[in-house]
Amino acid sequence: MSSTYPTINLKTQTKTDMWTTLLVIIVLSYFVLTRLFQIVEFREEVIQERLGKYKKTLKPGFHFLIPFVDRPAYSQEMREQVLDVPSQTCITKDNIEVAVDGLVYLKVMNSHKASYGISDYQAAAVNLAQTTMRSEIGKMTLDDTFSEREKMNENIVREIDKAADPWGIKVMRYELKNIRPSGEIIDTMERQMEAEREKRAEITNSEGHRQARIYESEGEQQSQVLVSEANRQKRINEAKGRAKEIELVATATAQGIRRVAEAIERPGGELAVKTKLVEQYIKQFGNIIKKTNVSVLPTETANLKTFFEGVSTISDHTKGSDSSPFNKTKASN
Repeated sequence: MSSTYPTINLKTQTKTDMWTTLLVIIVLSYFVLTRLFQIVEFREEVIQERLGKYKKTLKPGFHFLIPFVDRPAYSQEMREQVLDVPSQTCITKDNIEVAVDGLVYLKVMNSHKASYGISDYQAAAVNLAQTTMRSEIGKMTLDDTFSEREKMNENIVREIDKAADPWGIKVMRYELKNIRPSGEIIDTMERQMEAEREKRAEITNSEGHRQARIYESEGEQQSQVLVSEANRQKRINEAKGRAKEIELVATATAQGIRRVAEAIERPGGELAVKTKLVEQYIKQFGNIIKKTNVSVLPTETANLKTFFEGVSTISDHTKGSDSSPFNKTKASN
């Protein structure tokens, strides 16, 4: 019986040693395999070191390493990264405190510089963005910080990019998220904006009244101009009408006088004129006699018999003359 126990203990010890050895082999195999093979993803680059020195940059793909000699020292993200810049208190040019935060967008352009140029480029970029942001806010008044965000973003990107070039990173852009003044400043700004709105309303009303008066005066002036122009044109037309009338009357009178003169120059014309004058005289004298009571008559009226006899003689003479210009004139009339 005594010889059986050592045999059992020996078998148990052998099994334990075997499992221990197997476990060690598995661990060593895993360790060797992980050190022997390196898989680099498409979105990153890996820095390979050999015996503590830079060997090369591993691009995306499958790579072999020498265990205990080569090691993947750094793995750099090659995609664009977004870093949150914590809120901080800044003082503007007009001595107003504002809380400002933002976002910085950067990308690793050189994984070697990003690995050996600085220990933590993300923390460095965030701190540099904060200091640059404080500097830019200090150059502007509170109103400018709201109206010139684009300019401020460009200045911050330029300053950060200039300092980050030795780190192998590129600052793509910077965006200010919030600019929050203190509560008292906000109340003051609201009152100021309300007063500004009231002032603009008053200015707009006064400008409207002024413009209306200008339009009214211009309309009245234009109306007066049109009325005076119409009166002037009316006077011109009336003057032209009177001138045309005078011209027509003068032309007709001239033609009548010319025909009378031509008739007088012909044989018997002078006698016809005298006869016409006698007829008109008798006609007018008869009109006067009808309208007035005559008690005294001229000397010529005492010899009316002789006067009418002379007229009768002249009439007989004119009737017997066929070539009389006066008869021709009456015929033509």
